[in-house]
Amino acid sequence: MNKNYEKLLEYIEKSIAMSSALAIFEWDNETLAPESAIENTSKIMGILAKENHKALINDEVKELLATLEQEDDLTLTERKTVEKLKKEYEQLNAVTAEEYQEYNELTAKSANAWAKAKEQNDFSVFAPFLEKIIAFNKKMAANRSKDEGSIYNVLLDDFEEEFTTDVLDKFFEELKKGILPLANKIKDKEDSINFDFLRKDYDIEKQKEFNRFLAEYVGFDFSKGVIAESEHPFTTNWHNHDVRITTHYYKNMPESAIFSTIHEAGHALYEMNVADKYTMTMLAGGTSMGVHESQSRFMENFIGRSEAFWKPIYSKLQETFPENLEDVELSDFMKAVNRVEHGFIRTEADELTYSIHVIIRYEIEKMFMEGDVNIDELPQIWNDKYEEYLGIKPENVSEGILQDIHWSQGSIGYFPSYALGSAFAAQFFHKMQEEINVEEALLDGDMAKITTWLKENIHQYGSSKNAKELLKDVTGEKLNTKYYIEYLTEKYSKLYDL
Repeated sequence: MNKNYEKLLEYIEKSIAMSSALAIFEWDNETLAPESAIENTSKIMGILAKENHKALINDEVKELLATLEQEDDLTLTERKTVEKLKKEYEQLNAVTAEEYQEYNELTAKSANAWAKAKEQNDFSVFAPFLEKIIAFNKKMAANRSKDEGSIYNVLLDDFEEEFTTDVLDKFFEELKKGILPLANKIKDKEDSINFDFLRKDYDIEKQKEFNRFLAEYVGFDFSKGVIAESEHPFTTNWHNHDVRITTHYYKNMPESAIFSTIHEAGHALYEMNVADKYTMTMLAGGTSMGVHESQSRFMENFIGRSEAFWKPIYSKLQETFPENLEDVELSDFMKAVNRVEHGFIRTEADELTYSIHVIIRYEIEKMFMEGDVNIDELPQIWNDKYEEYLGIKPENVSEGILQDIHWSQGSIGYFPSYALGSAFAAQFFHKMQEEINVEEALLDGDMAKITTWLKENIHQYGSSKNAKELLKDVTGEKLNTKYYIEYLTEKYSKLYDL
């Protein structure tokens, strides 16, 4: 091993340890921590963040990176590690250690404020935090920007390399042309599908039991992971042998937990299947948020919402809730869980309208990152966009601007990844169907055939390839939205007899 690279690893390992400690606190804050803990815990998180900053932003790391960029004896893995660390160095170097500490304390408190604001239906509780977060991200992005272009592009690149506003504007225009006319045709037919049986009482403890079964069925390894509850379902991990997911249960909406569990299990499988040589290195974890979302939405929608997936296990769901589902045919259950509903909640959205929710968030992010929007105007802007795109208007901020936790965590630029992930997933699904009989595997209850394909083609590589490289290597072409649009058109035209 190159001696300079070996020295660099000491700093990388320390940074990874600090990041893992922060992730544990973030997990705890969202799951088990008492409400009054946040004030002191945020200080601890700030100190850990500051130490993480110091671990990488120092003269020796700077010199090592400069030297290693000129070395010609690095392996491909070592070269990729240096490239990724250089990018992280530039991110962190945009602020001082003290500013980074302050920002991490802010986001720790902000997530708590967001939850309170949503519960109390009061945007003013969260608005001051959001204003500070946007200001910080503008400052950080401006410090990192290498040209006169959009500072929003700097943040977008953190989640999806090379997917700039120019690329995304074109991508979203293609989705609008393909999805909006179809969604509008279906809007008047939404009431044609009965889902009353999903609004009866479903015992929460029984839901937990079934969702644990479901996670294991799709491949979640409980020797390497756990499930907990949180307001907003999410996945986190420290390495490939400790991956954690959450879900959220509603007494009168069992499909919410069912599909969030399958969704988060898709994220978890990605992390669990990263090759050991990459875990706990700079190349650990999913390569981008778009690819990560492709795995969760692939599992949730392309697999989990298919009739073939449910045929071997629907009887178990009926046995768990006989009083509600005993007389409900599988075909009726499938119609109900695939129905289109022009609603306010992105996480509960059907496949067809889902990307419209993402488009709205993307356009609002562009506005406050590239313009000078007053924070107090955002709830109205949000409402107007929902009326424009979905023909509905939120009645309050809890079903409007406070729908998502992301901005409270500082994740500006994240939302486009959800729509990109859906498009990536469609392209991966098309390729998988060329190589294996997916329907036959599902009917046989052979999820391993599907998860093995995902592991061999996507998961094992961690972040040693970026999204564009991975897409090209797996499917033989760059991003092509036709697979996603054709999938939605075929599925929903059939479902609503268009």
